Amino acid sequence: MAKATKSDEQKIEALREELRRHEHLYYVLDAPEWTDAQYDAWMNELKALEAANPELITPDSPTQRVGGKPKEGFVKVAHSRPMLSLDNAYNEAELRAWAERVQGGLAVGESPIYVCELKLDGLSLALQYEPGGNGAAVLKTGVTRGDGSIGEDVTTNVRTIRSIPLQVSAARLKAAKLPQQFEVRGEVVLPQKAFEKMNEERVAAGMAPAANPRNAAAGTIRTLEPNIVAQRRLEYFAYFLLREDESFIAEQSAALQSLREAGFLVNPHARTVKTIDAVLEFIAEADTLRDGLPYEIDGVVIKVDAVAQQRRLGFTGKAPRWAIAYKFPARAAVTQLEDVIFGVGRTGKITPVAVLVPVFIGGTTVVHATLHNADEIARLGVRIGDYVSVERGGDVIPKITEVVTDKKHPRGKKEIVFPTHCPRCASELVREPGEVDLRCVNASCPARLEEELRHFASRGVMNIEGMGAVMVAQLLGHDETGNREQGIGNRESEEDVVDEQQVEPTRDALVHSIADVYQLTKEQLLTLERVGEKTADALLTEIEASKKQPLNRVLLGLGIRHVGERTAQALAEEFGSIDALIAATEEELTAVNDIGPKVAATVREFFSNQRNLALIERLRKAGLTFTAEKKVRGTALAGLTFVLTGTLPTLTREAAKERIEAAGGKVSGSVSKKTSYVVAGEEAGSKLANAEKLGVPVLNEAGLLELLANG
Repeated sequence: MAKATKSDEQKIEALREELRRHEHLYYVLDAPEWTDAQYDAWMNELKALEAANPELITPDSPTQRVGGKPKEGFVKVAHSRPMLSLDNAYNEAELRAWAERVQGGLAVGESPIYVCELKLDGLSLALQYEPGGNGAAVLKTGVTRGDGSIGEDVTTNVRTIRSIPLQVSAARLKAAKLPQQFEVRGEVVLPQKAFEKMNEERVAAGMAPAANPRNAAAGTIRTLEPNIVAQRRLEYFAYFLLREDESFIAEQSAALQSLREAGFLVNPHARTVKTIDAVLEFIAEADTLRDGLPYEIDGVVIKVDAVAQQRRLGFTGKAPRWAIAYKFPARAAVTQLEDVIFGVGRTGKITPVAVLVPVFIGGTTVVHATLHNADEIARLGVRIGDYVSVERGGDVIPKITEVVTDKKHPRGKKEIVFPTHCPRCASELVREPGEVDLRCVNASCPARLEEELRHFASRGVMNIEGMGAVMVAQLLGHDETGNREQGIGNRESEEDVVDEQQVEPTRDALVHSIADVYQLTKEQLLTLERVGEKTADALLTEIEASKKQPLNRVLLGLGIRHVGERTAQALAEEFGSIDALIAATEEELTAVNDIGPKVAATVREFFSNQRNLALIERLRKAGLTFTAEKKVRGTALAGLTFVLTGTLPTLTREAAKERIEAAGGKVSGSVSKKTSYVVAGEEAGSKLANAEKLGVPVLNEAGLLELLANG
């Protein structure tokens, strides 16, 4: 292939710059200069030039917004600094109490200035930029919030969001006073019009509509198909800047302006004010704006503007002291309770579900609401036929908050009677000592099996793509009725699953346990409705690939009560094989970090059950992974806490963290009197100053390595 000419290089770069400029005008400033046809013509010209000169294709080119899907799902990534949640205020008194605490944390005579921003109802996302060519910064990774400490690398999908710059030019960096390496944090939202269009398409395709824009945005960003993400037209609003895990611009209001100058979409509804009375005025205005905005909000975020004051105020264990979220009251309406049905979850939990006269609340027609358990029903004193107040808690999950008892709303007369036997398999229900929930303990209950299969095949467990709700229903011999939402948004916890459409089998099931999944044949799959050869082959390929999932995923897929993702990981690393785990005593289990007596007892109970052991043997014969690399932890740094800051000569921050933890030490994100050592490299930030102020010993990389070697 001929080498690209200088003319080609210049033309390609000129096209890219014009396309980037147009994308900024269209998606950030909402002031397009081109028609769609003009944009497409320039884009097609660039694609043709890049196809002729593939060596000139760069990751930040506008043509590279949609790439291939991740082969192994999404990789876990540690955040440079924890993405903490915010404490909430629900009324004026709570907000004023927070302001008093802020004032009390500052010096005498010092007053805070506040920045008020809309609380967007979406998905938090961190974007990391690194140095690129010509003095620019290019997008390196996009990471979801996850548990606050560890998120998922969703860069492939993030690149499809047009309001996120793939490159920030040197000129923009200069105008924004930003370095080439920095991190942006913000919120991904699905605009209301895009949400409505998506639901229209889902209904037309015979699928259930998504519950709300927030869940739809979260589900979209985690789909393994970047083309779907691109079609959904997500938007990203930036609101926070970091460098070396530190805020580096003196005020939050100035950081917002820098983000605008750099080309990011920043919400225009923000204000800097000096008093809490002015904050309350902004909140009232935001509540008035709420229904007219093109995206959903559920409150206002208030931050202390000065970063120096933020640092002095610091953090609690889970939230910054210098910021708070004022939550709008939940949207509510009054409607009548027509009936109560009982769903069966994966662990056998029986969940009462209210059947309501349909009522419109906050953009969604609500027909069901959770009643949680018998204790909650007794607390409410609710009966069938009652008129009830229904809220969308956090504007998402509907719940009944009270019975309306005025003269216009007569009381119902029919008591809610909990079943004594499982509504699906007729087994006697059990309430374990100390628990409020009734459970079906029949491991062969078809309702439990349905939820178990969905859980087992889900993306975060065995990741069997194509084995969603419809396929599971067919494998269990159900009709294709009750086609529920798949892959969009966050469901309630598996313990709270509501499935009003669980139906009895209409024909012989192909699957009676999760082990049967690995015995399925192409011939069997072809007997199912709407399953052709391509679908059957694809599903069998996914099933075969799932055998390579690590032991911690298999443990998670077994559905052991109280064993979530982190516990499964800890068990796999500690014991190294399922056989060692089967043989472990409760004392050995409780010796594992973060595993208490309750979890140890349920794990021991699970592996003492002969039916479960038989299931494990079938999965072993199917070829699933039952061993893991046992994590050997040293003791050289046991009991010591480290804080890392700056750039070390040879170790990345993640590598240093891994070595410290492997030696039994802990790594924290902030300096306190309890910190044992601060490990500082070049361009160390305020953490070094804090260490010196508190008298915490400071090590360089050589000192850390010596400590690792000698203890």
